[in-house]
Amino acid sequence: MLRARDAMDRAYAQPLDVPALARIAHVSPAHFSRTFRVTFGERPHRYLQRRRVERAMFLLRETDRSVTDICFDVGFGSPGTFSRTFREIVGRSPRTYRKEAAAAGVPTCFTMAWTRPSG
Repeated sequence: MLRARDAMDRAYAQPLDVPALARIAHVSPAHFSRTFRVTFGERPHRYLQRRRVERAMFLLRETDRSVTDICFDVGFGSPGTFSRTFREIVGRSPRTYRKEAAAAGVPTCFTMAWTRPSG
């Protein structure tokens, strides 16, 4: 399970599916999905989405790149899916998040701790 999670952490922008991750963990896809959820407290797909959103949050705070560019760079296939998922996890749209992060004016380490998505 740790090998698969590490692969998700490293290659979050790549298309990863349960069968590919199960091969990394050397288990069947069904067993992988069940065990991953029990071990880490969330489904593999949701974990991967959260990792992508965390990276997008950093890019939104630290760069002036467009939301669309960031969407594709972190592995989402469409801006609509990215915005919807970002809002579900963070609680606000990517554009609103960027405006609020810029207005905060606090050190990055504090911003990261305060804004880490929870779910």
